Amino acid sequence: MDKSRLEIKVGLFVAMTLLVLVVLMVQFSKGTNLFRGTYLLELHTANVGGLKQKSGVLLAGVSVGSVEHIQIEPSGTNVTVTLRIYKDFPIYHDARFVIESSGFLGDEFVSVVPTANTLPMLTDGQNVPCEPPFDLQDVERSAAGFVLRLDETAKKLDASVTDLRTQVLNAETLANFGSAITNLRVFTEQALGTLQDVHSLVSSNRDDISGALSNFVYFSGQLNRLGDNAAELLATNGENLTAATKNIQALTVSAQQIVRDLQAGQGVAGTLLANNETSTNLQELAENLAQTSSNLNRYGLWHILWAHAPAGTNAATGHPPSTQPNRP
Repeated sequence: MDKSRLEIKVGLFVAMTLLVLVVLMVQFSKGTNLFRGTYLLELHTANVGGLKQKSGVLLAGVSVGSVEHIQIEPSGTNVTVTLRIYKDFPIYHDARFVIESSGFLGDEFVSVVPTANTLPMLTDGQNVPCEPPFDLQDVERSAAGFVLRLDETAKKLDASVTDLRTQVLNAETLANFGSAITNLRVFTEQALGTLQDVHSLVSSNRDDISGALSNFVYFSGQLNRLGDNAAELLATNGENLTAATKNIQALTVSAQQIVRDLQAGQGVAGTLLANNETSTNLQELAENLAQTSSNLNRYGLWHILWAHAPAGTNAATGHPPSTQPNRP
């Protein structure tokens, strides 16, 4: 009987010891406490990295739960992570869920980053998005690609430098460039000499140039006054100029009408010009007048009268000779 009691006592002691060990293991492990209330949250992310079950959940660096379950969704593109959170730590709907790692190569955990903490709060079984962890391999692949592109760029740059040396910086191009620099220097010297000559010319003829400019200014003033006078003349005599223009137009019309009348033989002058006999007589009269004026200029009036005196008249007096006998 004593032996049976001893075995029962030993069995109870071992059972209680195992129970205490389990409680201690749960308490000090990354799991949740069996004596604290919890609620579940389902996270959806494209990649969980090295996240495992029983990994911790930290809210602003404080442990608030653990990862309960990790499962790939039926679509095969996302992963569902179930979190068990203590009810003592409410999480608001605007909080950010990020999978991070402890240190550079440490264990990964779910980090809850609070923002404005606006209501409502997350409830049991609610779905929330989660940002995937930082993937070092992706960074390595991106860096490797970047290094390859950088190497290709360096090769192209080296080829460009080689082409530049062979095509641009060759001996002929450098010689031409030196000649161009020499020509530019000669041209610059010539330009400086020309500027000095112009400066000397302006300095030596400064008074003349000033006088010419003064005369030009005076002439411009005279032209301005002349323009003002002409404008004033046109303004004050506009009506007279208009009347004179109209008179000239009327005179032109009258002259044209007279010419047409003469050509048609109308009027006295037209009749004289149209009659051939009258025209002939006028022509002979004009010729006789011309001859008479010529004789007057050549011999004088008395000589013409003496030469043309009728017989039996005295050329000096124009009377017939006296009939009285001559006295002894």
